[in-house]
Amino acid sequence: CSFFWILSNLTKFKFTVLNIYENNFLSWILDVEIHLKAMNLGETIKEENNVFLQDRIKAMIFIHYHLYKGLKIEYLKIKGLLVLWQNLKERYDHQKFIILSEARYDWLHLRLQDFKSVSEYNSAPFKITS
Repeated sequence: CSFFWILSNLTKFKFTVLNIYENNFLSWILDVEIHLKAMNLGETIKEENNVFLQDRIKAMIFIHYHLYKGLKIEYLKIKGLLVLWQNLKERYDHQKFIILSEARYDWLHLRLQDFKSVSEYNSAPFKITS
């Protein structure tokens, strides 16, 4: 896959840009990882890789293309792909904890709604085993 092919076909990769408001990082990072792997550039964002400079540049262009304009400006001076990747992860990775915590809370309360009381909820597993 040539460099110019990637540039000419960037618009075909339909996923939202990483916005500055921190509400789409988890889906964005998954999309980026999948697309980089599909373009045989998945190793470029891993520590201690032996990837050619040209491939790192392709991945950097791809990631920059899918950043919100304000983020592009903020991270403009970062030249290294791994540095950019780590900075984005440090900035947004806390979302995993927040979203998982909210999901656990919602799941627990959803499950409790099936019972009239907490004691009925707590005794339900014992009824299953007996």
